[in-house]
Amino acid sequence: MAVMAIDTSRSHLAENSSAAPFSQRPIIILGAGIIGCATALQLLQNGFQVTLVGEYLPGDKSILYASAWAGAAWHAAGGITDDQKYIQAVTHRYLLKMAQEDPSSGVCIVNGREYLEQAPGKNSSVWGEKVLKNFRTLEPGEYPSTFSTAWEYECLVVDPTLHMPWVGAKVQALGGQFVRQRVNSLKELYEMYPESRIFINASGWGSRDLTDVLDQKCFPDRGQNVRLRTAEHHTMYFRNGKEYTYIIPRPLTGHVILGGHNSRDNLSGEPDLDVAKDEIRRAHILAPEIVPAEPAEADVSYVIGIRPAREGGFRLDSEKIGDKTVLSAYGFAGGGYAFSYGIGDALVKMVQQAEFDSVIAPGV
Repeated sequence: MAVMAIDTSRSHLAENSSAAPFSQRPIIILGAGIIGCATALQLLQNGFQVTLVGEYLPGDKSILYASAWAGAAWHAAGGITDDQKYIQAVTHRYLLKMAQEDPSSGVCIVNGREYLEQAPGKNSSVWGEKVLKNFRTLEPGEYPSTFSTAWEYECLVVDPTLHMPWVGAKVQALGGQFVRQRVNSLKELYEMYPESRIFINASGWGSRDLTDVLDQKCFPDRGQNVRLRTAEHHTMYFRNGKEYTYIIPRPLTGHVILGGHNSRDNLSGEPDLDVAKDEIRRAHILAPEIVPAEPAEADVSYVIGIRPAREGGFRLDSEKIGDKTVLSAYGFAGGGYAFSYGIGDALVKMVQQAEFDSVIAPGV
């Protein structure tokens, strides 16, 4: 179910005095995907007013709205900084609470098995043992001999078809507002909301085209997965290496998601059947007890989403532009859900710093 968007006229906005206290000026978020919505929820829970502006909103089905189609598993990423590991750990804490307290959130606790083609290096995903419950290294004979090593653990998966409407409803219940509108620049937002002083750019690869951002490191990255209906949908599998492959369970809907494919600058909404066959082949090698070599056609469908990627990794920073503070959080590619609530937590802290600076500013 899609969230309700509102029309916000400029005449209504003009009624808000630019002299209003900091906490009474809405925080404006550009982008209503998982990053924008996770951030909005946490800001609202901390007493801030929030308006999200986006071309796509929770409940939408466009392939350009990647948050609706993501694999959405929490997986400790390799090759990331210590700060980024902590952001992922914070996300795990938030998602675990949702899984334990509210199944309607679409977050589930499942078993995980991770196979590595080569021994883990210096900055591998083994740091996940500090976050995940019941993490252990498997003994030889407990996993296929074609792999160098393997781990098992309890982990979290998110069904985005349930989670995005859920978080959208939570945002609205706390007083947050959604405005469906495409904007071409941050300046447009400033003019729409002249009373606001904090703006968060969570526009994904849209930041490439915002005329006052023009981040040429951003690009669309097409993901295509296979959705397989199966009775065995409670274990997640990851294969790390040249044949990167995943099997992500959907316990609440009786499916698994088979994947490990991306295609830069490809916006096609038509499934590539050769890609699908290869994903099934790799998944069958990984877990033949779950994925048959040739599944019944009636059990197979396809999932396509355009991920918001960025060369060099995501952007997370704060800058002053005149009397405004602009926070940027975009470019998470396939890691949006794994970083989501940790990024929201970091952005709340940035907003609180701006609030502190406002309070102590001389002459105010």
